[in-house]
Amino acid sequence: MAFLIGLFSVTHCLGMCGGIAGALGMSLSPAARSTRARVALFNTTFGLGRVSSYILAGALVGTGGAFLSARLGPDVWMFARLAGTVFLMALGLYIAGLLPQLSRIEHLGRPLWRRLEPVGRRMLPVRSLWQAFGFGMIWGWLPCGLVYYALIYSVSAESALAGALFMGFFGLGTLPALVTAGVMAGQLARFTRRPGVRRTAGLLIVVMAPLPLLMHYWQA
Repeated sequence: MAFLIGLFSVTHCLGMCGGIAGALGMSLSPAARSTRARVALFNTTFGLGRVSSYILAGALVGTGGAFLSARLGPDVWMFARLAGTVFLMALGLYIAGLLPQLSRIEHLGRPLWRRLEPVGRRMLPVRSLWQAFGFGMIWGWLPCGLVYYALIYSVSAESALAGALFMGFFGLGTLPALVTAGVMAGQLARFTRRPGVRRTAGLLIVVMAPLPLLMHYWQA
């Protein structure tokens, strides 16, 4: 579920991060840009660094969820699942272009990003895979509504491991589009800007959002 959400969020991811991925590809040293395969390797490493930040955040949030569940009871789990489901459905409508007001939620992470963004800039131009991974870890804290959804949902994981796994699979779902964007940003961006593509991707997320809750009640 987490992987598919990341995969279907391609239009939002490219809008938020596609330009960054393309710029990172162009900022590589001449040796790193010598072949398309090397560009893809560096962009994959950027992405893995970003996913690592998601995993860390998921572990922290999952730990918080376990603490709250122990203190307040199992109702915390259901509340987090319900809140995550509603937020994800709203986010799907936002990606489809039907709820543009939701973009305001991404302002929440700007204070932290203002502190981290200069650190990332000092890593440019990227000359090694270690630099690429480190920049990706900084990039992982870019304000993003989809990441906020995934973190809200991770509260219901009730353990650091489960929260980390959820965020990890979510991040891996976003990886193909952003790696491709780093190699051929222009072509992919033009495709995902088509209204039909955005609407289809957003509505797929709306349909998928309640599936975990429905599966839980079905199994119960």
